[in-house]
Amino acid sequence: MDLNSIFSSFQDVSETITALDVFVSLLLSFGLSFIIAWVYRATYKGTSYSQTYVHTLIIMSMIVTVIMLIIGSNIARAFSLVGALSIIRFRNAMKDTRDVGYIFFAMAIGMATGTGFYLLAAISTAVISFALWELTSLNLFAREIKEQILKIWVPEDMDYEAVFDDIFPRYLVQYRLLAVKTGKGEALTKLEYAIEFREQAGKKPFLDHLRRLTYNKPVSLITEHNRNEVW
Repeated sequence: MDLNSIFSSFQDVSETITALDVFVSLLLSFGLSFIIAWVYRATYKGTSYSQTYVHTLIIMSMIVTVIMLIIGSNIARAFSLVGALSIIRFRNAMKDTRDVGYIFFAMAIGMATGTGFYLLAAISTAVISFALWELTSLNLFAREIKEQILKIWVPEDMDYEAVFDDIFPRYLVQYRLLAVKTGKGEALTKLEYAIEFREQAGKKPFLDHLRRLTYNKPVSLITEHNRNEVW
């Protein structure tokens, strides 16, 4: 496929798409993606909420709508747009797996409105949004998390493998070392443990005891956590 055929395939776009088509598709895409964004905000339970991500959901849905309007049923335009979009690289890591689902949700609605399936887009938005809302409000498939994250900073020369052998069994049912990190330019080692307290164990005495053992170095306990947002 040469450049002339690609450019010629775009010349008839304005002839096949009316201003009303563009206006209705974009307006519906904005309205439905606004609902998606509102549901995302209302059901989000993590600690890394991003307003820009929510805005991106709306923008993405509307852009996909424009792309689908451009492509129409023309195979040449489809291949040329795929080639143009393939140079884009997304480097932001998703901290919450639900975020990926919302991206596909917004893209699917944009595709539906861009191809004229307005009823499909509206019904799909309503049904999926209701399902997401119910999954969150009813807290379905949740598990009681007794495990907590403990972060301890110790002097770099301290034998951290043995120093907590007395205190951990006294306060904890179970514990395991998850990660060890040595800071650059600092004589400290950062330890991350997954722990579970005993029924009657007090958290404050436990943390105070840890600080004494580590010469008053910082100690942090995360009681509610998403493993992708910790550390």
